[in-house]
Amino acid sequence: MDLRQFDHPTQLASSSSLTPVMKDGECINWGELPSELTSSILGRLCAVDILENAQKVCTTWRHFCKDPSMWRKIDMRKLGCLGYDLQIMCRHAIDRSQGGLVEIDIWYFGTDSLLNYIADSSSSLRSLRLAMCTQITNKGLTEALEKLPLLEDLEVSYCSMSGVSLKVVGKSFPKLKTLKLNWYGTRPPRHVSDHDALAIAETMHELRNLQLFGNSLTDAGLKAILDNCPNLEYLDLRQCFNVFLVGDLENRCSERIKVLRRPNDSHEYPYNATDIYTDTSEDEDPSVPDANYYSNLASDSDYTDNDLYDI
Repeated sequence: MDLRQFDHPTQLASSSSLTPVMKDGECINWGELPSELTSSILGRLCAVDILENAQKVCTTWRHFCKDPSMWRKIDMRKLGCLGYDLQIMCRHAIDRSQGGLVEIDIWYFGTDSLLNYIADSSSSLRSLRLAMCTQITNKGLTEALEKLPLLEDLEVSYCSMSGVSLKVVGKSFPKLKTLKLNWYGTRPPRHVSDHDALAIAETMHELRNLQLFGNSLTDAGLKAILDNCPNLEYLDLRQCFNVFLVGDLENRCSERIKVLRRPNDSHEYPYNATDIYTDTSEDEDPSVPDANYYSNLASDSDYTDNDLYDI
């Protein structure tokens, strides 16, 4: 069976919710797939696809989708303009993990309140990646992070994070191994500042992977990082146009860093800078469920009893 025939999980749900699918003359019942294959399929979907589509395919798939082990990783990236209340959907996904969440990715819709909900519900979290979440404040981020002592992988891309917050992060997470702090690089640089670099050098001595796309650090800041982060193996300095990497600094990077991205290396952003989240309430796609659907389920943290598609 070739699952690539379906362009989107919506097709999967609509084509097979109760009726077996005919493929090459064979009748395929989604509920009779081997459990390993079902887990593999569902593991490739984002949280929205699972909640809104996959769990409605059949009773067997719904049972899989309610298993807490399915929610150890929550992917809420590249969601675009879906018309859903993503905050509520994210909370439902977190509730389903039953405290077992270890990795979560959020684009655009993150807020201080949601971060605190994650931190209060998921003390075992090891990876937190935030991108373009303009509603998150330094204070809210810092308060949430202080509740996540096991965090090893942190990304804050195109969000606000001060040098002071970075110091708090470094002091709170002695096991932090990956930090991605990305912004938009400009040439010539608009700012010159080593605040971020010095905060990293002062508090994050166990880093292995550091991405500072578009940062305003200088050679002095980079030297401080190399002096104080002896385990650093991957370093991304693309669009860091205050860094020149000459002489001894160049030699140290070449000798110590296994993977080095230089300031003038290919300058594509880690994210599509034109992919901006917007409200589509005035021009909704009729194939998308009512955006109020999830709002009406706010009190139903298990996302079960009020599910119109409960089988």
